[in-house]
Amino acid sequence: MSNSTLDFGFGLFGRFGKTFKKDEIIFCEYEPGNTFFMLLEGRVKVAKISAESEKTLDILSPGEFFGEMAILEDAPRSATMIALDDIKVLEFNKASFRGLIQSRPELTIELLRTFAKRIYDQKRRLMILTLGNPDIKIMDVFIMLAENKGYDIYNSTEIKFEITAEEVANWCGMDKSKCNQILFHFQKQNRIIVTQNTITVTNINDFYRMVNSKRRAIKK
Repeated sequence: MSNSTLDFGFGLFGRFGKTFKKDEIIFCEYEPGNTFFMLLEGRVKVAKISAESEKTLDILSPGEFFGEMAILEDAPRSATMIALDDIKVLEFNKASFRGLIQSRPELTIELLRTFAKRIYDQKRRLMILTLGNPDIKIMDVFIMLAENKGYDIYNSTEIKFEITAEEVANWCGMDKSKCNQILFHFQKQNRIIVTQNTITVTNINDFYRMVNSKRRAIKK
């Protein structure tokens, strides 16, 4: 989302704004919903929670929408949304959203972009899951993230990603401890550099070559 649209969003905060504290639940899976949100500040975790575990599906950043299916389909919430930081959001119901679109039609384009990104993310995650080999799955997560950032993978080598081991594990559908073991092994091989909130791939071309080799083998 453009800075001008976010600036416009902050201008609406007095009318539609809400705040949530870090770790506060915004809404829960399966509950009815008649509003949706635009994230202005902070991060939001999209999670599936059961009696046994909590699985992170995505991390949303400022400018992204969430909860919109309750508006479009009159459907219950499909996931639990949790504030990862102290956050600011705009909350819209059907009537206020209709008025907003009439006054700012470019927001319709932003919403369509959100849908397109989510469809792409689902397809891309399925591509990761079909790889089988856990090492290759993790490599492909970084390939996907590089693609999303617009890097020319053919001509790029070292790339730093703002991502945690937990987020990598969620993207490739892997147990967090297993993912940590593989990342530690990659670090010993000098393939990655891990800090608290970043992972740097020292040669993305090498990961790309190995992932493509695995995909070609699957197709045979």
